[in-house]
Amino acid sequence: MTANTEMAVPFDPRDGATDVPVCVWDLRAELGEGPVWSGGAKVLWFVDILGRRVHRYDPASGAARSWAAPSRPCFLVPLQDGRLLCGMEDGLHRFDPASGTFGSVLAVERDLPGNRLNDGHVDPAGRLWFGTMDDSEENPTGSLYSIGPGHELTRHHGGYTVSNGPAVSPDGRILYHCDSALGTIFVFDVAVDGALSGRRVFAKVEDGAPDGLAMDSAGTLWSGVWGGGRIERFRPDGSRLAPIAVPARNVTKVAFGGPDGRTVFVTTARKGLSQEALAAEPRTGGLFCLRTETPGLVQGHVSFPVAG
Repeated sequence: MTANTEMAVPFDPRDGATDVPVCVWDLRAELGEGPVWSGGAKVLWFVDILGRRVHRYDPASGAARSWAAPSRPCFLVPLQDGRLLCGMEDGLHRFDPASGTFGSVLAVERDLPGNRLNDGHVDPAGRLWFGTMDDSEENPTGSLYSIGPGHELTRHHGGYTVSNGPAVSPDGRILYHCDSALGTIFVFDVAVDGALSGRRVFAKVEDGAPDGLAMDSAGTLWSGVWGGGRIERFRPDGSRLAPIAVPARNVTKVAFGGPDGRTVFVTTARKGLSQEALAAEPRTGGLFCLRTETPGLVQGHVSFPVAG
C-alpha cells in the first residue's frame, strides 16, 4: 500500500496551554480512533476506521503520513521492531510502515460476521485487551478479549453492543471498559494471570456517550465523549473532574505522549453529523493536542510474539 505525505502543524509542548485543545491536523476523518504514542519513534499513530486509513503524526516537525488499509483498521499497538499490530474488522494484523503491507495474525469471531473489532489497550504486563461490537450498533453481540504471554485468545465477558475502552489502572489491578450504547463505564478486578472478576458500574455519562478510555499516572480515567464535544475525567473513586471542551462534537479517544507524557492527543470523527453541525465545528474529524499537568500512562509493547 502506498503512503501519502503531507504537513500538519507542529505542536511545541512549551507553547501548549493546559486543558486547551488546538487542531494540529485538519484531516477530516470520518471516524478517527485508536491514538497511541510510540515512544521510540516519538510519533503518534491513529486510524480512520471508515476512511480505511492508518495515520502517523510527528508533533516535533508536523510531518504527517497516511497509509491505505485493505479493510477497516480499528486500533494500533506499536511493536518493538517498528511495525504495528493493527486490530482490523476481522481480527489482528501486523502492519509494516516501511512497505505499507498488512499480514494476518489472528482471526477473531469468524462465527459472527456482523461483528467487528473496535478498541484496544496494552496493560503494564504486556497483555493486549480489546473488544468487539455489533457493526450495526443494535445488538449486544460484542465481547471483551485479551491475549497474554501465552499468545492465547481469551474471551472474558460478553453482551456489549458498542464495546469501548479498554484501559487499565497504573498498578494493573483494575480494568475499565464501557458499552457506549448504554452510556456506562464498567470496572473489573484483574488477577495476576489476567482473569477478570467483580464487574460493576464505575460511571455513567450523559449528554453523549463514553467512547475510548485512557489513564494518567494519578489513576484518573479520561474518556472521549461521542456526541458531547468534550473529554470527561474521573478519579479512581468515580468522582468527576472538570470536563475539557473540544471544538468537535464526536470526541473518540485520547492518548498521552510527548517528551514528558503531558501532551494529550485527541481524535475526533465526522460520522453521523449534519452539514449544519460540521459548519458550526469545521475542525471536526481533526487531530487535536493539549497539555495537562499530570503525565499520562504511555502504552508499552505486547508481551507475546508476532511472527511474520
